[in-house]
This record gives sequence, structure tokens and C-alpha cells, in this order.
Amino acid sequence: MVNLMDDKSDDMISGILNGSDEFILLFIDIISRIIEMFAVLLIFGSVVRGSARYFLVKDPHDKDDIQKFSGFRQYLGQCLLLGLELLIAADVIRTVALDLTLERVAGLGSVVRLIHLGFRFSKLGRLSG
Repeated sequence: MVNLMDDKSDDMISGILNGSDEFILLFIDIISRIIEMFAVLLIFGSVVRGSARYFLVKDPHDKDDIQKFSGFRQYLGQCLLLGLELLIAADVIRTVALDLTLERVAGLGSVVRLIHLGFRFSKLGRLSG
């Protein structure tokens, strides 16, 4: 009779179960990097698409260049905001799951706060003038 559960198979099973934490951490790291790449591609693609629409496409509904430029800025701003939100989400995932240190959390919080302040000032500038 053949013994199917020898010492080597026990070692392999326990190695797979013990290595599952490393697999999960690797998976989380890969997912966060995919989100970052998607965000960068979104920002780059929106700059290319928005610029092509602004410089190459003649829209008969646009009354003047100011309206066309305002639409261009609005489109770029929306895509940039979405891209930054995705980059922050990927960084939060990586910070919480992989590198939860006080320095990393403080750095992430300061970056989020600076971005928030920048958008607040840009809104105030738009509203006042």
C-alpha cells in the first residue's frame, strides 16, 4: 500500500498555508500598483484627449475661445481629480496593508491635506474672479 501523505507533502501543505500571508501581501501590492498605473494612464490620456479636442476639433456650439478653454480646463480638472483620488486610494491601500508606520501615515496625511488645500484655494479663486 502506498502512503500518499508522506513527510514531503505535509511540508508542502504547511508551507502553502504559512506562505498565504506573503501571498496576500504580494497580491495587495500588485493591486495597488495596478491602480497607480491606471491612474497615471487616466491622467496622461485625459491630457492627450483634452488637448486634441481643444486644439484640433472645431465645435460649432462654442461661442468663443474663452468658452472652449473653460471646457478644456473643466475636463482636465475632473480627470486630474479622479486620477489623484485613485493614486491616493492606492497609497492608502499600500500604507494600511503593507507598511503601517507612523511616518508613512503622517506623510500620507500631509499629502492628502496639501491636495485638499490646493483644491480649496482653486475653488476660492474661481468663485471670486
